[in-house]
Amino acid sequence: MAGVLIGLALLAFWLFSLFDVVTTPEDEVRNVPKALWILIVVLIPLLGGMVWMARGRPRAPRQAWPVTPGPGMPKGPDDDPDFLRDLERRMRGDDVS
Repeated sequence: MAGVLIGLALLAFWLFSLFDVVTTPEDEVRNVPKALWILIVVLIPLLGGMVWMARGRPRAPRQAWPVTPGPGMPKGPDDDPDFLRDLERRMRGDDVS
């Protein structure tokens, strides 16, 4: 029974790896051409799938760390009460200059 479960898990991993290689756009594949990745995954099922996951899959785009404004960092104009007051005055036509 355990052998059947291991076999099914290996088959599922192999099919997932093969499907992942086939559906990945050509320009996002890393290290070797897509056709070679397909051959590697088909001919060497377990090892080929693991190598594809580690070295061939496209990398997920990384998000930049959010930078919170510190005391010395400039603020946006909508965060500056003086700017907003001046803007309101100019919109009403009370501009003196």
